[in-house]
Amino acid sequence: MNVRPPYPRRTRTRAAVAFCAAAVLATSGCAFGDPEPDPAGEPPTFPTPSVTATARPGGVDQQVAATVLASGLRVPWGIAFLPDGGALVTERDSAKILKVGPESDTDGLKVSTVQTLTEVDAAGEGGLMGIAVSPAYDQDKTVFVYYSTGQDNRIAKLVLGEKPAPIVTGIPLSGIHNGGRLAFGPDGYLYATTGDASQRGLSQDPKSLGGKILRMTPDGKPAPGNPFPNSLVWTLGHRNVQGIAWDANKRLYASEFGQNTWDEINLIEPGKNYGWPEVEGEGGAETDPKFSKPLAVWKTADASCSGVAVVENLLAAACLRGERIWLLELTAAGGVLGQPRSILNGEYGRLRTAVAAPDGSLWISTSNHDGRGDAAPTDDRIIRLVFSGGGAGRS
Repeated sequence: MNVRPPYPRRTRTRAAVAFCAAAVLATSGCAFGDPEPDPAGEPPTFPTPSVTATARPGGVDQQVAATVLASGLRVPWGIAFLPDGGALVTERDSAKILKVGPESDTDGLKVSTVQTLTEVDAAGEGGLMGIAVSPAYDQDKTVFVYYSTGQDNRIAKLVLGEKPAPIVTGIPLSGIHNGGRLAFGPDGYLYATTGDASQRGLSQDPKSLGGKILRMTPDGKPAPGNPFPNSLVWTLGHRNVQGIAWDANKRLYASEFGQNTWDEINLIEPGKNYGWPEVEGEGGAETDPKFSKPLAVWKTADASCSGVAVVENLLAAACLRGERIWLLELTAAGGVLGQPRSILNGEYGRLRTAVAAPDGSLWISTSNHDGRGDAAPTDDRIIRLVFSGGGAGRS
């Protein structure tokens, strides 16, 4: 992704939520079963999707159904699910935390504002970004957020409706390259992604929090087993990571914004160096074996992927500039089988977040109000994808 100067400060308001049925693209992909009931005993009531079938190579019919769940949002950045089946969604520019579902109405899933964080200073690519729900939410009612202030990016925890308590401060801030994704790993620790804040040298500096993937306890302390003593740093050499996800074997994958040539998907291993700014895309491991080689690369015009999700053995990457979802079939050893495939090409504009929902579907968000997109009257939207018909995703 090309380096651009910081954006001017933005002010946004959220339009009324509207629902529209989505066009559906057919592709090969994974097969998700019917949703499991939520703890109340019934799954959320989703609008009826549109479906189109096609034959994939080998003669197996494959379908993907896309349903718009919520509309009229403004730069929905993070999505995290609550035990009741609803989702918390952050709006980057308005600094709002929204609740989406599980209740529904004639417009789709019900959307309500839970809280607005006055601590957030939204400018450029900064604002209210990642959100993660505590694995012990039923007991502690705690969520974690990643946001920008006037001085830094930081991570805080809060009980909804109460003031955030920062647990990590001093993450480098810029108009661009702020990272921002939060997620709890299968090990129970909190992971955060950061950008180089347009200071290339930070990524290779193990003492800086910029250009890293961080791993921490819920109190913001270095997690046991981190590769660098008394450090939050899990991996280094990143330019701007905005997507992380784990497979069933607890392997971590991440998206990586390149500069002008290559965007990447990487298999993340503790202590590894992913090369920025010394290398970009493929070739790093051949140039210097201390740099890890990416699993997949794309030209920036076809990708610039932000969020990633893994459902069964299929990794989905939501792309901004590329305006598509890239799908990679993962092998048991953590590699990629065959060539990546793309879906939703240009159908919804810029795509920001991809997250696996508790019912086995995939939720994605658009980002057409972020200053670089062409917003439709119903933007921004949250879209639910369900694949069916057998194929790559069913082990």
